[in-house]
Formats: sequence, C-alpha cells, structure tokens
Amino acid sequence: MKVLQVLPALNSGGVERGTLEMGTALVKAGHESWVISGGGQLVSRLERQGSTHVQWSLGKKSPLSLLQVPGLRRWLTRQRFDIVHLRSRMPAWLVWLAWRGMPAATRPHLVTTVHGLHSVSRYSAIVTCGERVIVVSESVRRYVTENYPDCDPAKLRLVYRGINPAQFPPGYRPPEHWLRRWYRQYPQLLEHDVITLPGRLTRLKNHTDFLRILAGLRARGRSVKGLIVGDEDPGHRAYAQEIHDLAMDMGLSDHVLFTGHRNDMREIYAMSSVVLSLSNRPESFGRTVLEPLSMQVPVVAYNHGGVGEIMQALFPEGAVPCGAIEEAVEKVDAALRQALPPPRANTTFLLSRMCEDTLAVYRELLETQRDRTEH
Repeated sequence: MKVLQVLPALNSGGVERGTLEMGTALVKAGHESWVISGGGQLVSRLERQGSTHVQWSLGKKSPLSLLQVPGLRRWLTRQRFDIVHLRSRMPAWLVWLAWRGMPAATRPHLVTTVHGLHSVSRYSAIVTCGERVIVVSESVRRYVTENYPDCDPAKLRLVYRGINPAQFPPGYRPPEHWLRRWYRQYPQLLEHDVITLPGRLTRLKNHTDFLRILAGLRARGRSVKGLIVGDEDPGHRAYAQEIHDLAMDMGLSDHVLFTGHRNDMREIYAMSSVVLSLSNRPESFGRTVLEPLSMQVPVVAYNHGGVGEIMQALFPEGAVPCGAIEEAVEKVDAALRQALPPPRANTTFLLSRMCEDTLAVYRELLETQRDRTEH
C-alpha cells in the first residue's frame, strides 16, 4: 500500500504521535508511508523512521487556503496513493475538496479519524467524510452517531489509541542520576506523598478541583504535595494566574508545585503516589490515565468519556462521578493506604493493536475495491 497521512503540523501532541507511530508500522509492514504537514520538530524523526514528508501548509483557517485545492488535486493524481488518511479538520476540508474532484474510479480511498469531541458544526462534520471513519473510543462513536446523523454508522470503525507497555513497565524506578536532579529541583517532595495532575493549564483540566482534593486530603492529616505538570497555554494565561491565586487563598501555596512542560512523564508517574484526571468535560481518550495505570500507579479519575472507558477496563476502583470531590478524596486516601487492588493488566489499549486495527481498515477498503472490480 501507498498511504498518505495529513495533519496541520508535526510538533508535540497525541495526533502527531499517532501519525509517527502509524508511519513506523506502515514501513515495518513493507508499505510506503507519506505524510503531509506544515513541518515541525518531529519531521526529522518521521523521516528517520522511513516515511516521506512533504511540507505543505494546509492548517490555516483562511479562505485563501482554498487556492491550494487545484494544486493539491494535481499532486494527488500524480502520486496515485492507495489510501489518504485525514487526521485534522482544516486539512481534511482542503484534501476532501481536491479528492472529490478526482475521477471516482482512480482516486485513493479516504479514511478520517475523529480524534476529539469537537464543538458540533458543519466545519467539524468534515471528519466524518471518510469512506471509513475511525473513532478512538466508544465515547467518540456515540458523539458521531448522536451529532452527525448523515454519517452512516456502518462506516465507523473503533480503533482505540494505545501505548507500548514496555515503555511504561510496572514497578519502573527512575535512574539515580534522574532522582538526584529531581530532588535538587524539588526538595519539598522528599518524604511526602505526591498527588499529580498532568495536563496543560486550561480550564478543561479542572485544576480547581485538584486544589480542593488536595485541601481535603490535608484536612484528613495526609502529608501530601500536589504536582501540576503542564505548560501554560498562551491563550489561557489569565486562567493560570487564577489557579496560582486560588492556591494562595486556600493556603496551599507551599504544598503545590507547578513544573511546566516536562518530557520525563514516565519518571514523574513513577514518583507519584496517585495520578488524577479531573477534566470537567468528557474527552475522547486519556493517555495520561493509561500510562500510569500501565505502571501500576493508582489513578483517580472522573468517570466520563474515553477516560471512563480506560478506568472501567483497568481500574474501576479509581473511577468517581464528575465533580464528586469528597468521593475523590476518599479514593485517593484509600490508594495511599494501599486499600485498593492494583490496576489490571492492559490488554486492550496497546500501540501494536492500534496499528494492526488501522492497517485492517486500510486493507478492508482495498479489498472492497478489488471485489467490485472482479464483479
């Protein structure tokens, strides 16, 4: 197969990581992997892994972007891809317009992935335009069927995102040089239980509830420190200041640390007593829940969206209703007392399975075409 994946850019993020992972799987399976993006820090890694990258800026939300459609159509016609896989809304619109104008008998098959629970609109509907539409959780499947009735449910395919469990092994302990550096930077964490909330400083991640849970634990006499791991979103600086101010008002300034963006999440999970996921709206998936659970680190999470699906499969004992602060405090306290059973082994949310299932979607389309040709 000759497969093209399309996204706005190749910087950090779940969609970007999935694109690289799929590119590697294609190359290992003997297929030809191509990616269009506006460039970014992951391009060199993508190319080292055997994919071909074409720099083409398709992510700008502007009417002028439509001027690229004819050139895109000519390029797609020359390249003769078997599969074009669209992973983001704006590039999907441009590629779909180009694809639609190609002869139906010779154009590539079109696959889209619904990665997020976007606001429902005509603009967002483009991610349901594929001949096959990959949904990354049952929550996303429900979102599509409830909000986009024109999308035939028969073309939806569930492909859970996944991790390589070897990268997040149970009982992992960071190397000594990392530990020395960590405690030099954060000596306050020595001899305390560490409660970690991963995620950028945006209102969605619900740091307010994190502070309330921390206060509830300290009211019970727990010697805990809170760790907020994530950078400040440039568009949400006022919210970040709001959280800093709230921590001060609650008397928690000396008990909460803001690390900013980190690239050593595995080590941070390993140093955490409990990891929390408190998003106030359902999310499509929950990698920051899956990774610590794979390491047998307890997680307490609001039981909705893709996060709820992971929790129910691997650690239902840590799931609580959204906004249930007292119940969350009780669950974290139980985890600190080791009164909860260990998380179950992850046999569902695996990187290998994600890649195999995606390749199966590609093959299904090509076999459908072959069947039509033969008959």
